[in-house]
Amino acid sequence: MCGITGIVAQSEVNQELYDALTVLQHRGQDAAGIVTEENGKFHLRKSNGLVRDVFHTRHMRKLKGKIGIGHVRYPTAGSSSCAEAQPLYVNSPYGIMFAHNGNLTNHHQLAEELFQTDHRHLNTSSDSEVLLNILAHELQARDKKKLEKEDIFSAVEALHHRCKGAYAVIAVISGHGMVAFRDPHAIRPLIIGGRKAANGKMDYMFASESVALDVLGFEDIRDLEPGEIVYIDTNGEQHSYTPKTNSVRSPCIFEYIYFARPDSIIDGSSVYKARVRMGEYLANKIKKLHPNHDIDVVIPVPESSRPSAMELAVQLGLKFREGFIKNRYIGRTFIMPGQEERKKSVKQKLNPIPLEFQGKNVLLVDDSIVRGTTSRQIVDMARQAGAKKVYFASAAPPIRFPNVYGIDMPSKTELVAHDRTEKEIQEEIGADWLVYQDLDDLVESVIPSDEAGTSRKFDCSVFDGKYVTNDINEAYLMDLQTKRNDLAKNLVDVELDNDSVDMHEVM
Repeated sequence: MCGITGIVAQSEVNQELYDALTVLQHRGQDAAGIVTEENGKFHLRKSNGLVRDVFHTRHMRKLKGKIGIGHVRYPTAGSSSCAEAQPLYVNSPYGIMFAHNGNLTNHHQLAEELFQTDHRHLNTSSDSEVLLNILAHELQARDKKKLEKEDIFSAVEALHHRCKGAYAVIAVISGHGMVAFRDPHAIRPLIIGGRKAANGKMDYMFASESVALDVLGFEDIRDLEPGEIVYIDTNGEQHSYTPKTNSVRSPCIFEYIYFARPDSIIDGSSVYKARVRMGEYLANKIKKLHPNHDIDVVIPVPESSRPSAMELAVQLGLKFREGFIKNRYIGRTFIMPGQEERKKSVKQKLNPIPLEFQGKNVLLVDDSIVRGTTSRQIVDMARQAGAKKVYFASAAPPIRFPNVYGIDMPSKTELVAHDRTEKEIQEEIGADWLVYQDLDDLVESVIPSDEAGTSRKFDCSVFDGKYVTNDINEAYLMDLQTKRNDLAKNLVDVELDNDSVDMHEVM
């Protein structure tokens, strides 16, 4: 999962790109990068680390230009190489800078095609570099000194035919402008916004989440449609084209459960409202399963579960209390390689308030349960803090399958729900009872109120194993397992040096 943004404006964009990345920091804390273009030259700064640590005043001064893109990353294969930090660059044709969120499911096949047929060199194992080179090849195939908008549209449409998986992309083509597009299923989010500049012309901005537009004073125009291509030329004019496909908009439902900020709206659905409704549906299920429950207090596991827990408490007529204090400077645990590192991180991340647990029957509410490691430790913390009974509720259904579209969930054998019943999971995490959200209720939670009862689609593959791209088989999942399991990650030669990339006046 990554965060991407791009701005075409009538004034310098470096500071606004920085501000946008700080708003999107929750989508990736591994690396950050910004590139701008000025007079046909790119200015690039990227490195491992948080936005605030990667960019200093001396870097910002060199990021000159009225067009640029930014990226925050966490890796989906355990590697933290600075060479794979984005934006990525290719000099032919024209010079292209590129930022990508998602994951290609056929990138090994495409990498072979690029070498054998397209005669293009890849310098990393990143699927983003594969996607960039496919775009570059298709643009070069138009064989024109100056591209027209139809050339750009046809090149990206050809890319859609070759590439499988999830991708939201923003790219700058030197001397031409900015192009942004989503995959034909619209799995990963991408929105465009506009703002009238002082000279009366329009500034345009793309971002992974609407909150980045809000903070910078851009008005939402729309979420890009499945497969849609939007091109902002050097005159600041917007052009768009949506290829005809048989694909159905199927955004990743996990965005609403965990990843996105609650103040974002993605594909017309409020993330905050969706999480509130998850709590409502979860409360209804508890009423059915445990009508005579003896819960004294509802406590959320910070942070994503808070809206669900608050609404659940309201629906059950129970007290809502904050029982855990979160250290905000500790990263997300389920993306950390290695079980021991995750265990250590959980203890550093959360600290209980004994007053809220002592002598009480506590219902803990979390957004989801992945490996079960964190859940087990949190249940233990609650008991050690004095709770008589500890019940557990998950705002999401059991996660039984790996994600292949850009979220670094573990191999299926490391998922606590894989090949376990809910009763067995309850015993594994040590809860007195466990309640999961039903998948149908989760989907209804995310559908906007004005679309209630519709057959709107989402990618729910981590819950039901139905991958919307229809190209995932057991062999693919087995290969994925060898790359994602903890043993594999511990063997990866992770580049944790402080190398960074500054590139100025690159033609």
